[in-house]
Amino acid sequence: MTTLAWEFLAQGTSTPSNPSGPEFGKASPFGLVLIIALLIGTVLLVRSMNKQLKKLPDTFEPEHPEADQAADEGTDRGAAPGGSSQREQDPSAKHDPPTKPTS
Repeated sequence: MTTLAWEFLAQGTSTPSNPSGPEFGKASPFGLVLIIALLIGTVLLVRSMNKQLKKLPDTFEPEHPEADQAADEGTDRGAAPGGSSQREQDPSAKHDPPTKPTS
C-alpha cells in the first residue's frame, strides 16, 4: 500500500490539490462575456429605477384633504384603535347581525 502511494507521488503528475497542465489557469471568453452582460444589465436597471423614482412626488399628502375627511365622517371608528363604537355610546341599542352579501 505504501509503495503505491510512493509511486503516485513520484510520478510528478497533477493531483487535485496541485493542478497543472496546458489548460490550467485559462478562462474561457464566455465568462468575460457573461460578466460584461451582467454589468450592463445592472447599469441599465439602476438608470431605469432612477428615472422612475424621479417621477414620484416629494410627499404623498393630499393638497386638499377635505374630500377625504368628508368621506371619513361616515366610517365606523369602532374597529380602529382609539375610536368609539356605537355600542360604547349606547349599550341598550339593538344591533342587527351582519347580512350576507348578494352577488
